[in-house]
Amino acid sequence: MRRRRASKRHEVAELNVTAFMNLMVVLVPFLLITAVFSRLTILELNLPSDNAQTSPPSKGLNLELSITQGDISVADRNGLIRTYKKRKDGTFDMASLSDLLVKIKSRSGTTKDVRILLEKDVSYDTLVQVMDAARTAVVTIDGKSQRIDLFPSISLGEAG
Repeated sequence: MRRRRASKRHEVAELNVTAFMNLMVVLVPFLLITAVFSRLTILELNLPSDNAQTSPPSKGLNLELSITQGDISVADRNGLIRTYKKRKDGTFDMASLSDLLVKIKSRSGTTKDVRILLEKDVSYDTLVQVMDAARTAVVTIDGKSQRIDLFPSISLGEAG
């Protein structure tokens, strides 16, 4: 009987969490310091609606950038302005595209709209580069580099 009573008297072992707490004290600040904080940028786009085909064209410049697998075409209501072919390394000449858009903007004045039409398999990177070239450009005015707005109102559509 004494053996039975002795086995019931054993105390429950306490869990030692000191080592775990020490690990957390070191690990949490380390993770916070080394975390990469990303900045999210939101760009408002005008996506085509079902009745986009029936709306009459607006007056002024109707700038349209058509992106396909092999080229980027710049056109307005009068027709094709210029086509940029893909280089041998698989990229487009975004600097020349930006220069052309600066010239178009200087002639058009207050127009802020541009339509970008895409083929289905155009890479996301190409789309972002074209959108960046269409939105802003860096120009040199009086010996100083300045960023100017070109066509900040971007509408996306599918090239047909």
